[in-house]
Amino acid sequence: MKIIRTAIQLLLVSATLPAFAQGLEAEIQALKTYCKPDIERLCPNVEPGGGRIKACLMAQKKELTVGCAEALQGLQKIKESR
Repeated sequence: MKIIRTAIQLLLVSATLPAFAQGLEAEIQALKTYCKPDIERLCPNVEPGGGRIKACLMAQKKELTVGCAEALQGLQKIKESR
């Protein structure tokens, strides 16, 4: 019985992963599209990787364009739903 329950749980999780990955990919694309000008303007010397660009943007969130702020919020919502 325990094995069947575990198998069902694994199937449910694996069925939701593609949708999660698609949502995450869409949000990353939105960040690339909407945040590029903000990154160039607000974080020009920040080296990509390790969350440095996101941290830079978040530190200056009052200066973000609406599109970039919404894209960051969308990414945050996806991460919270994990």
